[in-house]
Amino acid sequence: MSSSNTTIGGSTATVSQQLLDTMNGTSSASSSSSGTSASDLQTTFLQLLVAQLQNQDPTDPMDSSQMTSQLAQINTVSGIQQLNTSLSSLSTQLSAGQNAQAALLIGSTVLAAGSSATVSSGSAPQLGVTLPSAVSDVKLTITNSAGQVVNTLDLGAQSAGTVPVVWNGKDSAGNTVADGTYTISATATTNGQSATATALVASQVQGVVQQSDGTASLSLANGKTVPLSSVGAIL
Repeated sequence: MSSSNTTIGGSTATVSQQLLDTMNGTSSASSSSSGTSASDLQTTFLQLLVAQLQNQDPTDPMDSSQMTSQLAQINTVSGIQQLNTSLSSLSTQLSAGQNAQAALLIGSTVLAAGSSATVSSGSAPQLGVTLPSAVSDVKLTITNSAGQVVNTLDLGAQSAGTVPVVWNGKDSAGNTVADGTYTISATATTNGQSATATALVASQVQGVVQQSDGTASLSLANGKTVPLSSVGAIL
């Protein structure tokens, strides 16, 4: 870029070619203005402003309202950049705090969204259901590996929230089911219409996994990895 100066309006005052290029939008820097910081814009604006004041026509002075408006716009850009920086820092701190809280759950048993429960020596894990709104009726259906329904737990009307459920590991006839993995599903209705319900299964937290977006997930003893947000209860 040339560093030569240009005389304005026949006066002896000069303006650098860089400032003129910036004003005319012909400089190489203008083509990449999206990467210019608010601080750089303020500096360039003030340089241009001084040059304009020094070389304005006394009989037709520049409009001060436009000058004030332009400066206010640059200050707005600067404020937005500072706000983005602050929000980014706050997000990082919140993610770190969430991961620290999740680490405290290691070794604890939690009710988390899940669709399978393992029965061992006739003992079944605690179950549950989470409801975003109150329902007229909610059921947990337990199905074996052959696709046969072995038991249905009718919980009746329930309010919104997490509802812990104890399954004794028996079928609908009162017989202890065989050891193995069973599928758990939840269904709910409100005044005869289908409603949302999510089945929960208890498992021990073995570790914390940080996802690509910075959020924390829990690694459970049942082999599942679930978001921290899906935990319905800590047992």
